[in-house]
Amino acid sequence: MIYSVVPEELAPELYQRLVDYYKDDPNVKVIIDRRRSERRTRGAEHEAPAQHRETRDRRRARVPGEFPPLDTTE
Repeated sequence: MIYSVVPEELAPELYQRLVDYYKDDPNVKVIIDRRRSERRTRGAEHEAPAQHRETRDRRRARVPGEFPPLDTTE
C-alpha cells in the first residue's frame, strides 16, 4: 500500500485532484495529515521517561583462561 499524504493546509486544493488521479490504482490511498504536534521527543529538552528501555548483550560470556598450547610436531 502506498499512501499519498496531503498536508491539511493544501487539502482543499489537492485532495480531490489526487483521489481522482489515483482512482484506478488500488495500491494508492490518499490521506490528509491532521497531526497537530510531533509524538517523538527530541534530545535532552524533554524529561526522561520513567521506564527506560535496556539493551543487553545476549551473547554468552567467554570462558576465562587460556587455550592449551598446540602440538605442532607430527
